[in-house]
Amino acid sequence: MKLQQLRYIWEVARNNLNVSATAESLYTSQPGISKQIRLLEEELGLEIFSRSGKQFVALTPAGKAIVAVAGDILARVQDIRQIAEENLDQGAGRFAIATTHTQARYALPPVIRAFMERYPRIELHIHQGTPAQIAELASRGLVDVAIATEASELFDNLVKLPCYQWNRSVLVPREHPLTRLETLTLEDLAHYPIVTYTFGFTGRSQLDQAFNQAGLQPQLALTAVDADVIKTYVRLGLGVGIVAHMAYDPVVDADLVAIEAKHLFEPSTTKIVLRRDMYLRTFLYDFMQLFAPHLTRDVVDRAMAIRDPQEWEKLFGSMALPVY
Repeated sequence: MKLQQLRYIWEVARNNLNVSATAESLYTSQPGISKQIRLLEEELGLEIFSRSGKQFVALTPAGKAIVAVAGDILARVQDIRQIAEENLDQGAGRFAIATTHTQARYALPPVIRAFMERYPRIELHIHQGTPAQIAELASRGLVDVAIATEASELFDNLVKLPCYQWNRSVLVPREHPLTRLETLTLEDLAHYPIVTYTFGFTGRSQLDQAFNQAGLQPQLALTAVDADVIKTYVRLGLGVGIVAHMAYDPVVDADLVAIEAKHLFEPSTTKIVLRRDMYLRTFLYDFMQLFAPHLTRDVVDRAMAIRDPQEWEKLFGSMALPVY
């Protein structure tokens, strides 16, 4: 059994059983991947992939378990590389972040600038995706950290470190009737088409929950993953926008009015998500504290070691998170 073979089965599974796409991503040949997988199956005495002709159509039950273990092994190999790099040169290496558009566009830029000034020789990669996608990347060890508000609970090998809380603003063109209200209500919003985030993105669940609890059915005109897209369609008159408060720039968005909506919706919490057993390099501790100053090295180490929910509550329950 070779590490290369484990990487091949892992990558084929991650590429929806597409051997051609896997070969392209790994800069190797399709026949070479197929041959190594067959050799591994012969060594193990069972099939990892079900086939229709020469095509892979599914993972076998045993294959699912084998691929899962292969992912763990590959993640630990990455940890070995991280340990070696940390001991050879603390100021150099590769750092991969997975996050959503809102975090990449509005929350991360000043943190990234400060981080790169401190570590100019770190090779930084930012991957954008859905909350579920980025949590999966962290779970599989394909990125060092994920930063998101939702979906990290789908994976039980992740540690979720609360960073800050945020709420929403309602965006409307100037002279819109809602700008003349003394206090905005959910009933007021329900009278207008709404343009907001796609379900599963940027705290959308709190928005739906608020309307459901009030017995109201919002008129969803359009949903998007990108606050800038939402603002574009608000400007076109398609509806009233509901976005993260941080997504409103009073200079860039001077043609829109942001109406405070924190009294309408429960706050959302943005979290840094890490694989529980990963090796943390010094620059990673520094990045987390730049993003969330209360995440000191001691707090992170304690959180990584916690298994008891009561201990987690002791650590973070009384901690006042920044609010944006």
